[in-house]
Order: sequence, then C-alpha cells, then structure tokens
Amino acid sequence: MQSSPAIHLPYRCRPMCSAASDMKEVGSSDSDEMALLQSSNRLYSPEQVRRRVSGKSSPDESPRFCRQQSFGRDIGHAAAETYLVTRLSFNLLGYLGVGYRWITRLLALACYAMLLMPGFLQVAYIYFFSPQVRRSVVYGDQPRNRLDLYIPPTSDGLKPVVVFVTGGAWIIGYKAWGSLLGLQLAERDIIVACLDYRNFPQGTISDMVGDVSRGISYVCNNISAFGGDPNRIYLMGQSAGAHISSCALIEQAIKESRGESISWSVSQIKAYFGLSGGYNLFKLVEHCHNRGLYRSIFLSIMEGEESFEQFSPGVRMKDPSVRKAASLLPHIVLFHGSADYSIPPEASKTFADALRAVDVKTDLIIYEGKSHTDLFLQDPLRGGKDELFDHIVSMIHAEDREALTKDAVAPQRKRLVPEFLLTLAAKVSPF
Repeated sequence: MQSSPAIHLPYRCRPMCSAASDMKEVGSSDSDEMALLQSSNRLYSPEQVRRRVSGKSSPDESPRFCRQQSFGRDIGHAAAETYLVTRLSFNLLGYLGVGYRWITRLLALACYAMLLMPGFLQVAYIYFFSPQVRRSVVYGDQPRNRLDLYIPPTSDGLKPVVVFVTGGAWIIGYKAWGSLLGLQLAERDIIVACLDYRNFPQGTISDMVGDVSRGISYVCNNISAFGGDPNRIYLMGQSAGAHISSCALIEQAIKESRGESISWSVSQIKAYFGLSGGYNLFKLVEHCHNRGLYRSIFLSIMEGEESFEQFSPGVRMKDPSVRKAASLLPHIVLFHGSADYSIPPEASKTFADALRAVDVKTDLIIYEGKSHTDLFLQDPLRGGKDELFDHIVSMIHAEDREALTKDAVAPQRKRLVPEFLLTLAAKVSPF
C-alpha cells in the first residue's frame, strides 16, 4: 500500500494581523505585501490569539492590540476596496460593452437590493460592530486574500468550522455576501470563515481557485487559534463559489493522490456542501450567454475553451486518471432549487451522477419551487424555519448530542424583511 503523502505546512501565518498589514491596500503588489508583513515584528501565540478573540488580554498588551480592528482601519480598508472595485468596474465595462441583457439585469439587481435593504442594513450593522466578527484577516499574499471570521458567543471547547466561498458570477463575489449565513451559523456554535478571492477582471478562474485553496489552507492550519476544531472543517460554496470551491477540492485531491507537496489535506474536510452550483462549463457557456454573461467574457473568465475540462468538476470525474483522487473526496452534499433559472438544477444532478459513478458518497437535495436566491437570501431573511439551514446544522452537529439538544430548543430566527418586500424582490430578481 502506498504511504500517504506528507503534508508540508507553511510557516505559521498570524491569525491576527498587525496594524501595518491590516492597512495594506487591497491592490498592492506581492513585494509590498511582504514588506508590510516584515515591518511588523510582533507575532502572537495561539493562547494570545484566544484571549483576543474572547475579549481578554494579557497585562503587557496595550489597548491598541486588544482590539481586532479599529473603526479607522475599517474606513481605510473600505476606501481602498472602493477604489479598487471602481477601477475594476471600468475595466469590466470594457469587456461587456453595451448590451441590453446585462444592462437590464443590472437595473433589476439594483431594484432587488433596494427591496431587501431593510434586512441588509440590519446585517451590515452587526457585521461592522459585533465583536464576534473578525473582518479582513489576511490569509495570503495576493490581492483580496482576506477572510471574515464569525465567532460563536460561547467559548466552551473547540467549535466546528465552515469555510464558505460566496458566489457572484465570478465577477462580483465578496466575502461580506456570506455575512447572513455566518452570523446565523455562529448562533448555533459554528465558526464560519468567509473567503474573499480575486474576481474577474482582477483574476481568471485559475487565480480564483488558487486563492480559495490558499484560504482553505490557512483555515486548516490556523483555525485552532480562534477556537475552531481542525478535525471538524466543512467546505461550502454557493453559485460561482460552489464551482470554484469544488474545483479547489478536486484539484487538491488530485495533487494528494500523486504525492505532491501540499499545505492542506482533503482528509481535513469532513463534508462539502455545494449550493446552486454549476459544475460543467461546456453546458454553462451558452446558458450564461443567454442570461447576460456573454460568451466572450465567459471565455475570458475561464481562460478559453481549452480550460473547460480542467475547471469542470463534473467532467473531470469521468477521467480514469482521477479515480484514485476520487477515493479521497469527502461526503459531498449538493443543494439546488427546482425553480433556479440562473443555474439549472440539472447542473447538480449531473454532477451527483458523475460523483456516484466513481463511488463518492453523494447526496442530492432539490427544493421544490426555490429559485437561485431563495435558499441563500430570501428564506434566511424571512426568518422562522429554514430547511436548508436546518439540514446543514444537523449534519455538522450529527456527532454532538449536546449540540443537537440545543438545536432542538433554539429559538426561531427573527424576520428581517416584511413578506410583501420579499415577494416583490422575487418578482424583479435578475437571478
């Protein structure tokens, strides 16, 4: 029997970044990043980090270091990101040109966001001011290599961890899109790490997959310093994030099966949750073109048709050379709405078939009448019982009887948006 490949861990990254590294402009170069990292000499031990996460500090720590981030640094970081997004938006317009499909969808997106604004504002307030949210932790040396951590209010024992990759059509993805999920899972004693990654045109699909893999590596090797259990890590992606994260997972399994040097192991992931994802680029290209993501820009994002197979997890599973890698994959659970028109549910069905064909433990759950955003946005904003949320929590807590008992008596989540606004939002949704 071939021995399992050794895991070569990188040097320990700082779970909490210094003021210098936190003030790094998002678009700075690799050399600037390294210079800033080297300019801060203060490193923190896991015990110091735990004290800071729980709000306690040692006597020799000044108040400046007792806070994860100051409001001033948040403003500085937000200004840098606003500048970057504005510059990239103009670049993106050059790719899109003038087209009625994407223009009408952009206007619909604006209306959709305005209708859901009452809920967004409540979530944004908690996101920026809650001590349980650790924003913009640096996980790598590339632009936008940052993640948000959502820490449960209790500190008794190590917590299960969800690494979440947001969607956004590979263009408008942002870590804060996962704040509602992060806050709600944290209420159930689950740590959530929402990864940011380079979007197009700042990066193409290989950059996105590389960023996500780097973020997963950071969580696997550092989450214990934040109170997370490195033996209970779950990977989850939504929409484009489901595609990117599944690519990263399968690529890592292939590297591991070949005995290549790796910084994290697929065996560290207990399960993968794919929500409303697309896993076959050959079938997505025309569908996305008809939905406003034109073929030319889709090909630019995916690095041409010659890369379709490499970044199509459903197709890659059919390659006999990846059979050994498939045996390393964790339990995979795919969720999709039957009324999803952005990415049809057939995308998850065919991926599930491909996984089962190579003996990967796979569950497929289709929610009748649910759209692309119902499961991720409208239902959580509606409050009350949420089938998807309950399913995910029950799987994560399956081996923890005490946690299951607490879940059974957990209060219903409050409504954040009136029903009539949710109904109108569903009618104008561009998704």
